[in-house]
Formats: sequence, C-alpha cells, structure tokens
Amino acid sequence: MQTYKKFLLAAAAALVFSANAMAAEKLKMGIEAAYPPFNNKDASGNVVGFDKDIGDALCAKMKVECEVVTSDWDGIIPALNAKKFDFIVSSLSITDERKQAVDFTDPYYSNKQQFIAPKKVDFKTDKASLKGKTLGTQRATQAATWLDDNGGMDGDFKVSLYDTQENAYLDLTSGRVDALLADKYANYDWLKSAAGQNYEFKGEPVNESDKVGIAVRKGDNELRNKLNAALKEIVADGTYKKINDKYFPFSIY
Repeated sequence: MQTYKKFLLAAAAALVFSANAMAAEKLKMGIEAAYPPFNNKDASGNVVGFDKDIGDALCAKMKVECEVVTSDWDGIIPALNAKKFDFIVSSLSITDERKQAVDFTDPYYSNKQQFIAPKKVDFKTDKASLKGKTLGTQRATQAATWLDDNGGMDGDFKVSLYDTQENAYLDLTSGRVDALLADKYANYDWLKSAAGQNYEFKGEPVNESDKVGIAVRKGDNELRNKLNAALKEIVADGTYKKINDKYFPFSIY
C-alpha cells in the first residue's frame, strides 16, 4: 500500500510539473520588421504590423508566451534553422525552393505582385516595353524571381536588388529606377503615404497565386499543427477579420 501511495504521489507530481512546463512554454517568432504595413517598428522601436498582430493572436490561442526576434530578410530562414527563433511570421511566400529548407503552415494570407511607377509616366508592363528599363525589387522575393524569369536573367532590363523594401522605395522616389515590382498590399500601403502620392499601380498583377505561410523548422510537426489549429480558430471567431480590417479595407485572406 505504501508503495502504491508513493506511485500516486509521483504521478501527481509529474502531472503538476507537466502542466507548469506547458504554462511556462515560451516561443520566439522571427520577424523582419522592415516591411510595412506587415511588419516594421514604431517610433518607440516596438515591432508592429499585420504579421506581428497575427503572431500575437496565434500565440494567445496556443496559450503560450511569445517573444519577437527581428532578423534581416536575407538571413531569416538560416536564423530559424539556427534556432534563433521557433517560427517565422514575416510575409514569407510558400515556394518549392523554401520547402526544401523549412516546413510551412497553411497560408495566412494571399498575395500578388504588381508594378508601381510615377503617375506622370506612361509605364507599360508587357515584356517588350520593359526592355532597357531599370526595375527595382527586394532581393529573395517572389517579385525578384519573376523579374529574373521574365527578362532580367537575359539582360533585357536591369534589375536593382535591395535589402529592404523601404530602400527600394527610396530609389524609386530618387529616380534611380524606372519602376518597382513588389507585393501589391505593401505597395498599396506605401502609395497612401506622402512619399508615394505621385506614384500608382501600373498594369495588372504579374502573379496572383502567391500564398504566404508561417515557417517552422523541418520536421517540427507539433508546432506546425498547433499554429494551423490556432489559425483556424482566429479565422472562425472573427479575430483574423479584426486584424485584417485594421490594415486593409478588403480581405487578404
């Protein structure tokens, strides 16, 4: 009987320890923090934006404490795999190439790429009209891939690559590039700013099938499944729509 009581006490202690460990679980989410309105820093240096809000909502549903860790865009996947954070929620497009390095959740928004250029310029986006132009984009993006595949690699036009989208906008306003190709919703936000008021979308989106997901390390199915379940919850209970409506007057889901 004494042995059995000891067993029960040990089992109860193990359950308490397990519950406390679950409650104390802390995850780190990787974010670029240089891609408004999806992720950037406010005047106080705090990370804000659509991605941050989505990440916070998912962590709340998973009942875990989450800490933001910022990373340069070029190194964000290597940083994940180096365990500097546990998942990436930073507008990362789901591509076959990236699937070789990380696993993705279900998409949490749908994306498009579209050119912007000065309003006063009759900028056409067919391949013949792009010849000889200087076109800007952020490196390691779907937009950069499209430019490479549609004339950039062949030298039909010059491609200027930037470490951040903000630097790409600076070169557009200074006239160092003829146009930018970037995610439509990031461009949408910038065009509303004082810097973007003399620019506009040109042509139709060049890619309308871009899906954006949250990345976890290869084989981390437990976290990926938890994130997917939490994503379904925030969509079902209206949390996602509240976040969406904070940034866009239309659904990007």
